[in-house]
Amino acid sequence: MVASSTTAPVAAQSATGRMAAVQEMARLQRLLFEVEREFVRTATTLIYRVGEPELKYLLSQHVWESAGHARFIRERGRELSGFGAGESVRPEIRRLFTEAVMPADGYVALAGFYRVLKPALLAGYRHYLAATHHLADWPSRRLVEEFITDEERHAAEMTPYLNGIDATASTDHLRTALAALGGMLGEHPPTPLPGGFSWESANRPYTHPATCNRGKYPTCSSVFSHDPEETPIVRPWLTDPKTDARVVRLMVYVWLMMEMDAVDYLATVFFDTPEAPFDLHHDMARHLWDESRHSQFGYRQLPKLGVDLMSLEHSLDLYNILVQMPPHERYAMMTMEFEAGSFPTKAHVMDRVRELNDFEADTLLAFDRNDEQNHVRYGHRWLPEIMALCGDTRPVEDFVKATQARFAEMATLHGGRTPHALPPERRLTGNKILKLAGVA
Repeated sequence: MVASSTTAPVAAQSATGRMAAVQEMARLQRLLFEVEREFVRTATTLIYRVGEPELKYLLSQHVWESAGHARFIRERGRELSGFGAGESVRPEIRRLFTEAVMPADGYVALAGFYRVLKPALLAGYRHYLAATHHLADWPSRRLVEEFITDEERHAAEMTPYLNGIDATASTDHLRTALAALGGMLGEHPPTPLPGGFSWESANRPYTHPATCNRGKYPTCSSVFSHDPEETPIVRPWLTDPKTDARVVRLMVYVWLMMEMDAVDYLATVFFDTPEAPFDLHHDMARHLWDESRHSQFGYRQLPKLGVDLMSLEHSLDLYNILVQMPPHERYAMMTMEFEAGSFPTKAHVMDRVRELNDFEADTLLAFDRNDEQNHVRYGHRWLPEIMALCGDTRPVEDFVKATQARFAEMATLHGGRTPHALPPERRLTGNKILKLAGVA
């Protein structure tokens, strides 16, 4: 049975009075909450280590849905006697999920999460349904039934990406660690760890890779420049009133697809803030899913406009630079610099695209702008909290200015280091966008 923490629900052995049934269900709900929030904290490490855009998008969606599960369980649990007032996670659960991130190969780690931990969570939800009363605990059951449906769908959605992954040693290692807990809810008798079992997470710290994985896609430092022979987004063209609106539309779809940068570097912040309030991670999970959706706007629209996605290089500079900076600086640059600073240009772009009477483009850009406004609000709300977690006591305005200067310094060290993977004649450039738009 998993041991209680100081903020955990009343222990099972004390749940013997009038409220015993409620306290036992609250104890199980508390465990489910802790497991879901640890999934959010740790599964995000998979996103920048796998290469397929569709897989990154899927993981971002699963993280967001898991954050929703945790939030609903917390709200329901607080209605029950014994759930506990705090949000901390038991060391045993944290150690198990931290162990899952340790394989150097991101796909081996993916198999650990989806062949071991997620099935164990699904088993935990099913155990809860079997243990609780169908009418007395009706509000909880309705939630859990929905979450089981989500977990079953998650398993089905991930199955194609797990085919061919040889992760036997890693998954056996995780199953052994899980068995020592007796399952996610302690629903089985625990099996003592065998002699010689070694926790990888105790032997070395997890570190983010120096660059993110983009799979089969060609890469470069940046998709922005002033040279139409080098990159697809030519900065002056975005705001030049003489630029044809069809060109602007193509360039902004490239910009949207490259919000994959934000998906990858935002995903690094979760693991580095283990003591963050749950609501911070919840809002970051929404932010992550929003950026994933924005990237999908471009990923799905560009081929409809004639772009061969294998000719579009993926930019790596932002990840490569920001991963060298602490989490509060990463988050500050994202929300208070990149997103807040994009509004004037994106407003102009939206006006230009409206000239095309393209309802779908108008809709996608409108939702992108609305989401970005929310993200800046997240920044104002949560940046002081992340600063406090990192021990930074400067006024926020001073910190942001100093971080902008630090980013510029780090860019000289870690930016511009990714050469073009494709020669000019094969890669998408501004001049080729002119031809695709039919204006050259």
